[in-house]
Amino acid sequence: MSDTIFVTGASGQLGQLVIKHLLARGVTHNRIIAGTRSPEKLAGLAAAGIQVRKADFEDPERLTETFKGVGTALIISTDALDGADRRLKQHRHAVLSAAEAGVKRLAYTSMPNPGSSLLTFAPDHLETERTIKATGLPHVIFRNGWYHENLLRSLPNALKSGQWHSATEGGRTSYAGREEIAEAIAAALATSTSDSRTYTLTGTEALSNEEIADLARGATGKPLAVVHVTDEQFVTGMKAAGVPDVFIALLVSIEAEVRAGNLSIVTDHLESLIARTPKRLADYLEEAKASYTA
Repeated sequence: MSDTIFVTGASGQLGQLVIKHLLARGVTHNRIIAGTRSPEKLAGLAAAGIQVRKADFEDPERLTETFKGVGTALIISTDALDGADRRLKQHRHAVLSAAEAGVKRLAYTSMPNPGSSLLTFAPDHLETERTIKATGLPHVIFRNGWYHENLLRSLPNALKSGQWHSATEGGRTSYAGREEIAEAIAAALATSTSDSRTYTLTGTEALSNEEIADLARGATGKPLAVVHVTDEQFVTGMKAAGVPDVFIALLVSIEAEVRAGNLSIVTDHLESLIARTPKRLADYLEEAKASYTA
């Protein structure tokens, strides 16, 4: 069995970090293959001795050749969140091409409990997991929780205005750092086990938006109040801000997901894989406060 590890989306934030942590764990350069739609973006990795291959999930005819000779293929979920089924088609192309190419183990970055999720993109993850399992290959599913960095989409503007409009009604979210999640993924991939496993990677605590606002005030010294709104009011505000309809639907589904308690899951899987307590949101906000007040 080949012991190579193929990382798709290797020019993206998570993919780059996974490769970084594979190397840190002693996985040699010649065992890592970096896949991307734009190989020119990975010239630095190629110069360091890591094989770079073009991996375009929109081109299934060439994907099988791309995955040949691979031991483990990590399929990082794509960012095609256009409200159509493009993302699921991309994932299926990758999974089926990898299986046809003779890959020995599949890995995939999913999300917590996709079967019961209210998020608009949850079906993409659920059906991709099912496609992976249907291959009969050993597999590792990483159900990544909400990143600390996701707060960059809402908190900076909220801190500027002093108001954080929220339809979560006190629901809680468990946050973890993208880098530590990448480290956990690398730790799992670096093992030679052929057992199929599912990891739900979360932080150690679930916090309400009021508690997060309190942490943000403490880190930045800026006033911030959570303003509770209905879904209808939330949509009105998004429309007034010029947010496209497809993304409004996604953002509303996130509010509903938090409100339902679906993002409040806390496990010890992340802590177990990286062998230490994950960084708390309070510490992250203190370290990253310049990004939130720029």
